[in-house]
Amino acid sequence: MKMVDLRPGLQVLHPALGLGDVKVLTEKTAEVLFNEGRKTLTEEQVAELKPAEPRAHVEGLDKPLRDFIAEVVDSTVERLNLKVEDDALSPQLAPRWHGGKMVLHPNDAALATKELELEVFFRKIVLVRDNLRVLEQKINSHPKLNDAERMELQHYITKSYGSLTTFNLLFREKEQTF
Repeated sequence: MKMVDLRPGLQVLHPALGLGDVKVLTEKTAEVLFNEGRKTLTEEQVAELKPAEPRAHVEGLDKPLRDFIAEVVDSTVERLNLKVEDDALSPQLAPRWHGGKMVLHPNDAALATKELELEVFFRKIVLVRDNLRVLEQKINSHPKLNDAERMELQHYITKSYGSLTTFNLLFREKEQTF
């Protein structure tokens, strides 16, 4: 690659240093963050770089394909009025729990009782589940973990899912449960 082809945020691939993100550019150097740390590359070293992400070139438009597609999709959704409310796709609380409250009574009678709306509690449970799913994907695709390490970490996630099955009765749709 040439210095003029680089931009901050671009992912690049170096034959010895691996995958990196361009952070800072000057006329003669590029600072790139690799897994081993930040490296300042000269023009000769930049020549060894290759783009690590697909690119699109459309009538003078030169940007990462991912950015181009995101802009096209956003524009299409807006023009066709296809915006879907987040609630339509997210898990729903079973009807019998709507308007319900969870009441926590402390053992010490001098302390106040805490009430929490079930809708709020349900959203927090769903958020925990979604974060566990993201964590699971990141573990499974992490390049530096070996299979034994992946299995060990996956075991903890499975145990967490198992603990959360207590809350399955809150879900309206069975296929959205833990």
